[in-house]
Amino acid sequence: MRSDFTFFHRLRVRWSEVDMQKVVFNGNYFNYFDVAVFESWRAMLAAGTARHGPGLKERFDAWMHDIYVVKAGAEYHAPAHWDDDLDIGVRVARLGRSSMRTLVEVHRGDDHLISGELIYVYKDRVANAAAPLPAEFRELVMAFEKTPPETA
Repeated sequence: MRSDFTFFHRLRVRWSEVDMQKVVFNGNYFNYFDVAVFESWRAMLAAGTARHGPGLKERFDAWMHDIYVVKAGAEYHAPAHWDDDLDIGVRVARLGRSSMRTLVEVHRGDDHLISGELIYVYKDRVANAAAPLPAEFRELVMAFEKTPPETA
């Protein structure tokens, strides 16, 4: 539901993103998801810096180098077209021990076009295995989201 989302990123559909049917090519929605998730992380970082201090950016950047998408999915309700203004909502719906479930919605005005889900896993690069999400990162997420994520 749109009201569950704290963050929205606006973008305009470019000509190169539409296909022969003159609608956004389905794979491009995953690019939209990626851009919007990154922008939501930037907004989360900006919101948390006052509380966590100026060194937060370096810690945040390090965390982002150790988080990987392990599952991505989309449900297509209606197409977007060239030159449409889209609002892409992003929210963390669940924080597991080492994983994070992120929901994405694409809207054109009041029309809900696409629903997406991304599952991220935090990884210890040295051990090459899943590792617990950093406590400070979890705190940032919980403080940022207006609809609190489920936790494990």
